[in-house]
Amino acid sequence: MIAIGNFFFKYRNFLFIFLYLALFIPSAQLFTEAKLGRNYELYPLFIGLLITLCGQLIRGITIALAYIVRGGKDKKVHAENLVTEGIFKHCRNPLYVGNILMLLGVGILINSLLFIALFIPVFLFIYQAIVLAEENFLRNKFGDQFNTYCKKVNRWLINFNGISATIGGMKFNGKRWLIKEYNTQTIWMLGIVVILLFYYPQLTNHDTSLRNLIFATACVLLAIYYLSIRHLKKSRKWVE
Repeated sequence: MIAIGNFFFKYRNFLFIFLYLALFIPSAQLFTEAKLGRNYELYPLFIGLLITLCGQLIRGITIALAYIVRGGKDKKVHAENLVTEGIFKHCRNPLYVGNILMLLGVGILINSLLFIALFIPVFLFIYQAIVLAEENFLRNKFGDQFNTYCKKVNRWLINFNGISATIGGMKFNGKRWLIKEYNTQTIWMLGIVVILLFYYPQLTNHDTSLRNLIFATACVLLAIYYLSIRHLKKSRKWVE
């Protein structure tokens, strides 16, 4: 599993591109009119949005409180320090938990049985392998310090006990959230817009002209958002 994890860690950025494209593979519906009645579309709409928003919120709070610098080095697992503060005090992999919820949410939102039944389990397997590879590296580098941390904090489940005190006791760095996440946020928000407009025509009363107008406006706004944050980051007007 560690060897598999090291392999997928090297190509993990391409994994998300593949999974986002997989969302649009034709599939049977997860929620159907036959089972839920006339307004069955409301179930994937609200459940999917809620789950994916929770995932983004978890990522945002985690990064804003204590960002873990473990993006890899030379496409290999790497870490300068063992981060155990912030949300990492309550879960060893909150960023990955956020990613899982974001993808699970959009899979439900698009109402794809194929994505939920096939691609989400594959994604979970890959993430488990990556985490095992990361833990192997951290255990070799930090030894008993990491082992002690593992005994106190769960790998996947977030322990909400005392989390309000953790959040309240640390500085919330919103700028860091934005400059670290603007790529992910832009792609994620664009995906949400596409799904809402093209898979839920009832939201625009089946008016294709209105749909196209909203889509074009959303694309312009997202482009402005992306370029603005990128400029602030590259110009060093915003720093972490």
